[in-house]
Amino acid sequence: MWISKIKINNFRNYKQEEIKLDKNINLFYGENAQGKTNIIEAIFLGSMGKSFRAKKDKEMIKLNSEKAEVEIEYKKSNRDGKIKIELSNKKNIYLNGIKIKKLSQLLGNINIIIFTPDDINILKGSPQNRRRFLDIMISQLKPNYMYHLNLYLKTLEQRNNYLKQIREERKDENLLDIWDEKLIEEAAIIYQYRKEYMDKIKEKIKKIHQEITNNKEEIEIEYLSECQTKENYFKILKERRKLDMIKGFTTKGIHRDDFVIYINKKQLDIYGSQGQHRTAILSLKLSELNIVKEEIGEEPILLLDDFMSELDEKRIKSFLNKIENTQVIITCTEKIDVENKKILIYNVKEGSIN
Repeated sequence: MWISKIKINNFRNYKQEEIKLDKNINLFYGENAQGKTNIIEAIFLGSMGKSFRAKKDKEMIKLNSEKAEVEIEYKKSNRDGKIKIELSNKKNIYLNGIKIKKLSQLLGNINIIIFTPDDINILKGSPQNRRRFLDIMISQLKPNYMYHLNLYLKTLEQRNNYLKQIREERKDENLLDIWDEKLIEEAAIIYQYRKEYMDKIKEKIKKIHQEITNNKEEIEIEYLSECQTKENYFKILKERRKLDMIKGFTTKGIHRDDFVIYINKKQLDIYGSQGQHRTAILSLKLSELNIVKEEIGEEPILLLDDFMSELDEKRIKSFLNKIENTQVIITCTEKIDVENKKILIYNVKEGSIN
């Protein structure tokens, strides 16, 4: 799988650009705040239907413009395709010229793995970051997963609203049973998806991490959830109902899932060094890449935004040598040269690509 062409109009700081890409390594270099990450963002938008950094779609529309467009032409082993996304007062998505009604119809057409400097926060930051990592990976491979997750989150919001009404307006607490039943049903489905892919990550990451660290480190992952069974989550919701009513929100559920990484039996987020965090996130991303490859039968596209700032030269070369036959799109501040690698190089300056 690879992207052959990107067209962008009034997107971020770009007026109009058409970019042809090589099926191997593509490098976009230039000083900071010139528009390099915007290219990565446009590709991510074409894959996932949303940004990895903007909270609102209108943030991606060029200043003083009413509409932005991103068009991506891609090639797979069995077909070619084109995705077009229009951003204005609302978002319109077209797949091969046909407007789609559901985001799930977009997911899985362009499979991407993204690496940004902020990804270190997957391991260092809050559980929300780790759940988001899982959600992005699983939804590309199983679009139906996002359907169930959205149903769960919508039900959770309704339950939380009613909890506030119980607290403030003394509504009947027995009506919570309606939302509890739906939460339990969706949580069980989401848990099975997450467990399946956490098990796959556990299987891949051990070998990958040993190779990266020359057998000096052993990595382990523990998936934390209280929704392993419907019965268990039902019991928790009942036990915590009074507390939920006091707080005005649902304190337990699949929306609190997490995973913990251990290096040589020590918890990484507590005892790990900066170097160990960087190596662990590399191992995690390579595991993700291998899982996606096995699932779809071809290499996903790798997006490396400001990748070099987090790694030394040895780690960079080691990483790139592990991703043969993968289209890679890299942004960085300076040109790089990797032995025996063909690289297409673009200079980015003030929203213009040369």
